[in-house]
Amino acid sequence: MTPSALARGALTLAMMACLAPAAAERQEPAPAPDLPLWEAGLFGGAASTPAYPGSEDRSTRALVLPMLIYRGKVLRADRSGIGARLFYSERVELDVGFALSLPARSGDVAARAGMPDLNSLLEFGPRLKVLLAEPTPASRVRLELPLRVPVELRNGFERQGLVFEPRVVLEAADASGRWQADANLGAVFGNARLNGYFYDVAPRYATAARPAYQATGGLMMTRLGLSLSRRISPDWRVFGFTRYDNYSHAANHDSPLFLRNSGLSVGAGFTWTLHRSQARAWE
Repeated sequence: MTPSALARGALTLAMMACLAPAAAERQEPAPAPDLPLWEAGLFGGAASTPAYPGSEDRSTRALVLPMLIYRGKVLRADRSGIGARLFYSERVELDVGFALSLPARSGDVAARAGMPDLNSLLEFGPRLKVLLAEPTPASRVRLELPLRVPVELRNGFERQGLVFEPRVVLEAADASGRWQADANLGAVFGNARLNGYFYDVAPRYATAARPAYQATGGLMMTRLGLSLSRRISPDWRVFGFTRYDNYSHAANHDSPLFLRNSGLSVGAGFTWTLHRSQARAWE
Protein backbone atom coordinates (compact mmCIF):
# COMPACT_ATOMS: atom_id res chain seq x y z
CA MET A 1 0.00 0.00 0.00
CA THR A 2 1.40 3.39 -0.98
CA PRO A 3 1.64 6.42 1.34
CA SER A 4 -0.88 8.27 -0.86
CA ALA A 5 -3.36 5.41 -0.40
CA LEU A 6 -2.93 5.61 3.36
CA ALA A 7 -3.43 9.37 3.29
CA ARG A 8 -6.59 9.10 1.22
CA GLY A 9 -7.97 6.42 3.51
CA ALA A 10 -7.26 8.59 6.55
CA LEU A 11 -9.01 11.53 4.91
CA THR A 12 -12.10 9.42 4.24
CA LEU A 13 -12.19 8.26 7.87
CA ALA A 14 -11.82 11.84 9.08
CA MET A 15 -14.76 12.91 6.95
CA MET A 16 -16.90 10.11 8.34
CA ALA A 17 -15.94 11.13 11.87
CA CYS A 18 -17.27 14.63 11.19
CA LEU A 19 -20.51 13.42 9.64
CA ALA A 20 -21.38 10.56 11.98
CA PRO A 21 -22.43 12.48 15.15
CA ALA A 22 -25.19 14.31 13.28
CA ALA A 23 -26.75 11.00 12.22
CA ALA A 24 -26.42 9.17 15.53
CA GLU A 25 -29.48 8.00 17.43
CA ARG A 26 -30.01 9.33 20.93
CA GLN A 27 -30.07 5.95 22.59
CA GLU A 28 -26.84 6.17 24.57
CA PRO A 29 -24.37 3.31 25.06
CA ALA A 30 -23.07 2.66 28.55
CA PRO A 31 -19.61 3.64 29.79
CA ALA A 32 -16.95 0.95 30.16
CA PRO A 33 -14.82 2.07 33.13
CA ASP A 34 -12.26 -0.72 32.67
CA LEU A 35 -11.22 0.48 29.17
CA PRO A 36 -9.51 3.74 28.13
CA LEU A 37 -11.19 6.00 25.60
CA TRP A 38 -8.14 5.80 23.35
CA GLU A 39 -4.87 3.93 23.02
CA ALA A 40 -1.94 4.71 20.72
CA GLY A 41 1.02 2.57 19.78
CA LEU A 42 2.34 0.32 17.03
CA PHE A 43 0.88 -2.54 15.03
CA GLY A 44 3.09 -5.04 13.25
CA GLY A 45 2.32 -8.17 11.32
CA ALA A 46 2.82 -10.39 8.30
CA ALA A 47 0.26 -12.17 6.15
CA SER A 48 0.12 -14.44 3.14
CA THR A 49 -3.04 -14.41 1.01
CA PRO A 50 -4.16 -15.29 -2.52
CA ALA A 51 -3.36 -12.44 -4.93
CA TYR A 52 -7.11 -12.28 -5.67
CA PRO A 53 -10.01 -14.74 -5.18
CA GLY A 54 -9.30 -17.78 -7.33
CA SER A 55 -5.66 -16.92 -8.04
CA GLU A 56 -2.87 -19.50 -8.17
CA ASP A 57 -0.36 -16.88 -7.05
CA ARG A 58 0.04 -15.55 -3.55
CA SER A 59 0.84 -12.20 -2.00
CA THR A 60 2.95 -12.04 1.16
CA ARG A 61 3.50 -8.79 3.03
CA ALA A 62 4.92 -7.59 6.34
CA LEU A 63 4.44 -4.12 7.76
CA VAL A 64 4.63 -1.98 10.88
CA LEU A 65 2.14 0.88 11.24
CA PRO A 66 1.01 3.38 13.86
CA MET A 67 -1.99 2.07 15.82
CA LEU A 68 -4.88 4.12 17.22
CA ILE A 69 -7.75 2.54 19.14
CA TYR A 70 -10.68 4.85 19.89
CA ARG A 71 -13.85 3.78 21.74
CA GLY A 72 -16.21 6.75 21.44
CA LYS A 73 -19.99 6.84 21.56
CA VAL A 74 -20.17 7.16 17.77
CA LEU A 75 -16.75 6.82 16.15
CA ARG A 76 -15.08 3.48 16.85
CA ALA A 77 -11.62 2.25 15.85
CA ASP A 78 -10.64 -0.92 17.69
CA ARG A 79 -9.46 -4.48 17.12
CA SER A 80 -12.80 -5.44 15.51
CA GLY A 81 -12.47 -2.74 12.85
CA ILE A 82 -13.27 0.90 12.12
CA GLY A 83 -16.79 2.28 12.09
CA ALA A 84 -19.13 5.11 12.93
CA ARG A 85 -21.91 3.93 15.26
CA LEU A 86 -25.30 5.26 14.11
CA PHE A 87 -27.62 3.29 16.40
CA TYR A 88 -27.02 1.22 19.51
CA SER A 89 -29.27 -0.89 21.67
CA GLU A 90 -28.79 -3.95 23.86
CA ARG A 91 -29.14 -6.37 20.95
CA VAL A 92 -28.91 -4.34 17.73
CA GLU A 93 -26.22 -1.99 16.45
CA LEU A 94 -25.99 -0.09 13.16
CA ASP A 95 -22.72 1.50 12.16
CA VAL A 96 -20.68 2.53 9.15
CA GLY A 97 -17.94 -0.04 8.67
CA PHE A 98 -14.68 0.05 6.71
CA ALA A 99 -12.43 -2.56 5.13
CA LEU A 100 -9.27 -2.36 3.05
CA SER A 101 -7.77 -4.80 0.55
CA LEU A 102 -4.12 -4.63 -0.45
CA PRO A 103 -2.99 -4.41 -4.10
CA ALA A 104 -1.68 -7.10 -6.45
CA ARG A 105 0.72 -6.24 -9.26
CA SER A 106 -0.16 -8.00 -12.50
CA GLY A 107 3.55 -8.46 -13.18
CA ASP A 108 3.65 -10.78 -10.17
CA VAL A 109 0.54 -12.76 -11.18
CA ALA A 110 1.04 -15.02 -14.20
CA ALA A 111 -2.66 -15.20 -15.16
CA ARG A 112 -2.89 -11.37 -15.32
CA ALA A 113 0.33 -10.71 -17.24
CA GLY A 114 -0.10 -7.61 -19.39
CA MET A 115 -3.35 -6.58 -17.66
CA PRO A 116 -3.88 -3.60 -15.33
CA ASP A 117 -2.80 -3.97 -11.71
CA LEU A 118 -5.35 -4.64 -9.00
CA ASN A 119 -5.13 -1.59 -6.73
CA SER A 120 -6.10 -1.25 -3.08
CA LEU A 121 -9.85 -1.12 -2.48
CA LEU A 122 -11.23 0.91 0.41
CA GLU A 123 -14.68 -0.45 1.28
CA PHE A 124 -17.22 1.44 3.38
CA GLY A 125 -20.94 1.27 4.05
CA PRO A 126 -23.65 0.42 6.59
CA ARG A 127 -23.29 -2.65 8.81
CA LEU A 128 -26.12 -4.11 10.89
CA LYS A 129 -25.05 -6.25 13.87
CA VAL A 130 -27.62 -8.35 15.74
CA LEU A 131 -26.83 -10.18 18.99
CA LEU A 132 -28.15 -13.74 18.65
CA ALA A 133 -27.00 -15.36 21.89
CA GLU A 134 -24.64 -15.10 24.87
CA PRO A 135 -23.73 -18.72 25.69
CA THR A 136 -21.52 -17.62 28.61
CA PRO A 137 -20.75 -14.28 30.30
CA ALA A 138 -17.55 -14.08 28.23
CA SER A 139 -18.92 -15.17 24.84
CA ARG A 140 -21.49 -13.99 22.33
CA VAL A 141 -22.86 -14.92 18.92
CA ARG A 142 -23.96 -12.22 16.52
CA LEU A 143 -25.17 -11.82 12.95
CA GLU A 144 -23.42 -9.17 10.85
CA LEU A 145 -24.93 -7.78 7.63
CA PRO A 146 -22.47 -5.33 6.00
CA LEU A 147 -23.13 -3.69 2.62
CA ARG A 148 -20.04 -1.85 1.37
CA VAL A 149 -18.96 0.26 -1.60
CA PRO A 150 -15.40 -0.56 -2.77
CA VAL A 151 -13.43 2.47 -3.98
CA GLU A 152 -10.18 2.08 -5.91
CA LEU A 153 -7.61 4.27 -4.16
CA ARG A 154 -5.06 4.76 -6.95
CA ASN A 155 -7.48 5.47 -9.80
CA GLY A 156 -9.21 8.71 -8.84
CA PHE A 157 -11.45 7.08 -6.24
CA GLU A 158 -13.28 5.13 -8.93
CA ARG A 159 -16.14 3.10 -7.45
CA GLN A 160 -15.95 -0.64 -8.10
CA GLY A 161 -19.47 -1.86 -7.44
CA LEU A 162 -20.99 -3.27 -4.25
CA VAL A 163 -20.14 -6.11 -1.86
CA PHE A 164 -22.48 -7.83 0.62
CA GLU A 165 -20.88 -10.08 3.25
CA PRO A 166 -23.38 -11.66 5.67
CA ARG A 167 -21.74 -13.71 8.40
CA VAL A 168 -22.23 -15.25 11.83
CA VAL A 169 -19.54 -14.42 14.38
CA LEU A 170 -18.70 -16.22 17.64
CA GLU A 171 -16.52 -14.25 20.08
CA ALA A 172 -15.11 -15.70 23.28
CA ALA A 173 -12.59 -14.75 25.98
CA ASP A 174 -11.27 -16.22 29.19
CA ALA A 175 -12.24 -14.73 32.54
CA SER A 176 -8.98 -12.78 32.83
CA GLY A 177 -9.23 -11.25 29.36
CA ARG A 178 -5.77 -12.50 28.43
CA TRP A 179 -7.08 -14.79 25.69
CA GLN A 180 -9.55 -13.69 23.02
CA ALA A 181 -10.80 -15.77 20.12
CA ASP A 182 -13.37 -15.51 17.38
CA ALA A 183 -14.71 -17.67 14.60
CA ASN A 184 -16.86 -16.50 11.71
CA LEU A 185 -18.72 -18.20 8.90
CA GLY A 186 -20.23 -16.31 5.99
CA ALA A 187 -20.46 -15.61 2.29
CA VAL A 188 -19.34 -12.78 0.01
CA PHE A 189 -21.50 -11.52 -2.85
CA GLY A 190 -20.45 -8.93 -5.43
CA ASN A 191 -22.35 -7.19 -8.19
CA ALA A 192 -21.23 -7.41 -11.83
CA ARG A 193 -18.87 -4.45 -11.54
CA LEU A 194 -17.01 -5.79 -8.53
CA ASN A 195 -16.73 -9.29 -10.00
CA GLY A 196 -15.60 -7.68 -13.24
CA TYR A 197 -12.77 -5.91 -11.41
CA PHE A 198 -11.27 -9.32 -10.61
CA TYR A 199 -12.45 -11.55 -13.47
CA ASP A 200 -13.14 -9.47 -16.62
CA VAL A 201 -10.82 -9.98 -19.58
CA ALA A 202 -11.31 -7.14 -22.07
CA PRO A 203 -10.82 -8.09 -25.75
CA ARG A 204 -7.58 -6.07 -25.92
CA TYR A 205 -6.09 -8.27 -23.16
CA ALA A 206 -7.31 -11.57 -24.60
CA THR A 207 -4.79 -14.19 -25.71
CA ALA A 208 -4.99 -17.77 -26.98
CA ALA A 209 -4.72 -18.98 -23.38
CA ARG A 210 -6.85 -16.19 -21.89
CA PRO A 211 -10.05 -15.59 -23.91
CA ALA A 212 -12.18 -12.50 -23.44
CA TYR A 213 -14.66 -12.73 -20.57
CA GLN A 214 -17.33 -10.51 -19.01
CA ALA A 215 -18.20 -11.20 -15.38
CA THR A 216 -21.67 -11.34 -13.85
CA GLY A 217 -22.85 -10.52 -10.36
CA GLY A 218 -23.35 -13.18 -7.71
CA LEU A 219 -21.54 -15.29 -5.15
CA MET A 220 -17.80 -14.72 -4.88
CA MET A 221 -16.96 -17.14 -2.06
CA THR A 222 -17.98 -18.76 1.19
CA ARG A 223 -15.63 -18.01 4.07
CA LEU A 224 -14.54 -19.49 7.40
CA GLY A 225 -12.24 -17.44 9.60
CA LEU A 226 -10.52 -18.10 12.93
CA SER A 227 -8.37 -15.81 15.08
CA LEU A 228 -6.71 -15.99 18.47
CA SER A 229 -4.93 -13.34 20.51
CA ARG A 230 -3.19 -13.23 23.87
CA ARG A 231 -2.27 -10.29 26.06
CA ILE A 232 1.22 -10.93 27.38
CA SER A 233 1.43 -7.66 29.35
CA PRO A 234 -0.73 -4.54 29.78
CA ASP A 235 0.97 -3.06 26.71
CA TRP A 236 1.72 -6.07 24.48
CA ARG A 237 -0.66 -8.39 22.67
CA VAL A 238 0.14 -11.04 20.04
CA PHE A 239 -2.32 -12.57 17.60
CA GLY A 240 -2.69 -15.01 14.74
CA PHE A 241 -5.40 -15.73 12.20
CA THR A 242 -6.32 -18.09 9.41
CA ARG A 243 -9.07 -17.81 6.81
CA TYR A 244 -10.35 -20.42 4.38
CA ASP A 245 -12.24 -19.25 1.28
CA ASN A 246 -14.15 -21.66 -0.96
CA TYR A 247 -14.83 -20.52 -4.53
CA SER A 248 -16.26 -23.73 -5.99
CA HIS A 249 -19.77 -22.28 -6.37
CA ALA A 250 -18.68 -18.78 -7.42
CA ALA A 251 -20.70 -17.05 -10.13
CA ASN A 252 -17.64 -16.47 -12.33
CA HIS A 253 -16.06 -19.88 -12.13
CA ASP A 254 -15.70 -19.86 -15.96
CA SER A 255 -13.41 -16.83 -16.08
CA PRO A 256 -9.94 -17.65 -17.48
CA LEU A 257 -8.55 -15.79 -14.44
CA PHE A 258 -10.30 -18.24 -12.10
CA LEU A 259 -7.75 -20.98 -11.43
CA ARG A 260 -8.38 -22.41 -7.95
CA ASN A 261 -11.47 -23.56 -6.04
CA SER A 262 -10.19 -22.48 -2.64
CA GLY A 263 -7.71 -20.19 -0.95
CA LEU A 264 -6.06 -20.02 2.46
CA SER A 265 -4.86 -16.87 4.20
CA VAL A 266 -2.66 -16.89 7.31
CA GLY A 267 -1.05 -14.19 9.39
CA ALA A 268 0.42 -13.22 12.74
CA GLY A 269 1.38 -10.01 14.46
CA PHE A 270 1.51 -7.86 17.57
CA THR A 271 0.21 -4.63 19.05
CA TRP A 272 2.25 -2.44 21.39
CA THR A 273 0.43 0.26 23.33
CA LEU A 274 2.62 3.27 24.11
CA HIS A 275 0.01 5.69 25.50
CA ARG A 276 -3.56 5.43 26.76
CA SER A 277 -6.05 8.01 27.96
CA GLN A 278 -7.25 8.61 31.49
CA ALA A 279 -10.75 9.16 30.07
CA ARG A 280 -12.88 6.02 29.96
CA ALA A 281 -14.38 4.30 26.93
CA TRP A 282 -17.97 3.90 25.84
CA GLU A 283 -19.41 0.49 24.98
